[in-house]
Amino acid sequence: MIVGILFVILSIAVFTSPLSSLLALSIFFALSFLFSGLSEVFFSISNRNTLPNWGWSLAFGILTTIIGFSLVVHPGLSISVLAFYIGFLLLFRSIASISFALDVKKYGSKNWGSLLAFGILGALASLFLIWNPLFTGIGLTILMAVSILFAGLFSIFLALQLRKIHVHGRKISSNLKERYDDLMEEIRDEWDD
Repeated sequence: MIVGILFVILSIAVFTSPLSSLLALSIFFALSFLFSGLSEVFFSISNRNTLPNWGWSLAFGILTTIIGFSLVVHPGLSISVLAFYIGFLLLFRSIASISFALDVKKYGSKNWGSLLAFGILGALASLFLIWNPLFTGIGLTILMAVSILFAGLFSIFLALQLRKIHVHGRKISSNLKERYDDLMEEIRDEWDD
């Protein structure tokens, strides 16, 4: 949820001041990506026993942290390099978002389609950003803001869905949880054969 809110705030900041200096923009991006990467690493490790595809989240968090650190160390990166980094980072996040949407579907969420749509829209926006890294001016900052907005909205919707699943999971009896765990173990064993 925190990462999603941070991304939405970041996208609003980019929308409202598209002509701000490149240096200030790159420092703000660097710090936000560094923080979100560290948050994602913590989230994935904390939920490794709950989320079946927690490795995607961990890999994304490590990649985001590395890119954020790189951007903090080199704040004078050109807008094309910054757009290229952000484009690939958001593409990776969007692919992970699609995977999370499918995981949420497995847990019975009826709103998994909106999560999938945000992941797909984020992937399309990030692909455009990657294919046109030299695209300059307001168009690039708006495209960055849109890509970050989709990533932020996805994170917020995912947090709300995971919260709902968590709350509903508490209402399940321990006997039913144990039967579910046994069934999931049988499924994994059969898939491994």
